[in-house]
Amino acid sequence: MSNLTPNSPLRDWLSDPAAGQVLRGLLASQGQSEQALAPALGLPLEQLVKMSGGKFPPELVDVLVTAAETGRVPEGPADTAAAAEPDLGVEIGAPEPWTEQITPGRFSGQTVVVTGAASGIGKAVASRIVREGSRVIAVDVSADGLAALAADLGEAVVPLTADITVPASADSVLAAAGGRVDALANVAGVMDNDAAVHEADDTIWDRVMRINVDGPMRLMRAVVPGMLAAGGGRIVNIVSEAALRGSAAGAAYTTSKHALVGLTKSSAYQYAGTGVQVNAVAPGAVATGIHVPTAAPYGSARTAKMRVAIPGLAMAEELAASITFLLSKDAVNLNGAILPSDGGWSAA
Repeated sequence: MSNLTPNSPLRDWLSDPAAGQVLRGLLASQGQSEQALAPALGLPLEQLVKMSGGKFPPELVDVLVTAAETGRVPEGPADTAAAAEPDLGVEIGAPEPWTEQITPGRFSGQTVVVTGAASGIGKAVASRIVREGSRVIAVDVSADGLAALAADLGEAVVPLTADITVPASADSVLAAAGGRVDALANVAGVMDNDAAVHEADDTIWDRVMRINVDGPMRLMRAVVPGMLAAGGGRIVNIVSEAALRGSAAGAAYTTSKHALVGLTKSSAYQYAGTGVQVNAVAPGAVATGIHVPTAAPYGSARTAKMRVAIPGLAMAEELAASITFLLSKDAVNLNGAILPSDGGWSAA
């Protein structure tokens, strides 16, 4: 008899032999793998279904419960009635699907640095900026991922395999850019394991701080002098819902993203009036495939209780729309803004 219920976290359902096979099969049918669900592993299955925008139908809950209890994978889709929605006294239609709208020439003649460009949000940002006219210095530790990006987008992509935690990498970025950077998107980041401070591991803590705080700081330090000399530039730091609250992640990740907000606001103030603008985007749950370490028992149990408030799982391209706006000259008069791109999670 399975102990799984609709309120069990997604990671437990994926660990079940039969239910996990059903979930992976559904993802494969949509051209995805389970890595796309990494940000949602702590969510209850029932909550994921509700916020999936139809990607996971309500019938899936019953299918997975049956698979977990019997140990058998069903041959076809479940013939189960969808869960009834509450009567709210007003007709609510399905949300209109979003379609990316490219703005031709928005970044013409510019050079933009994007870190974490080989996958997820960084890849979506790099792709959109290239299609809007810019040359992109695409920075990542994955040479294969960068090669694929360059093959897809062409000569406008300058791939640079680099570890942003290494101080010399900032000089390599400037050299690849030819000395001038019009905009910088600090996207690269890593998750922690949801550990509360008494569970915090020095290795994870140090890695999170080096990648999420030290790397962005060094790149900002490298590009700002050129921006000041040119009379302007835009920097966008990718923070997180964890930068806005204490219940979205573990101690290390939450601390790192709060620190990055501080760096953003301090820099926005210091360079106000120079033409250099420094803003941040705070994503909620995004299907990026970011690696999530094995969860710490105490901390993950605490954060799981709050993640039921997540209103939706966004795609990387949706975040790129927010980020590229702040990277563009259309973001005139925005400085020190922390833009929550989280579907309303921070409003809850």
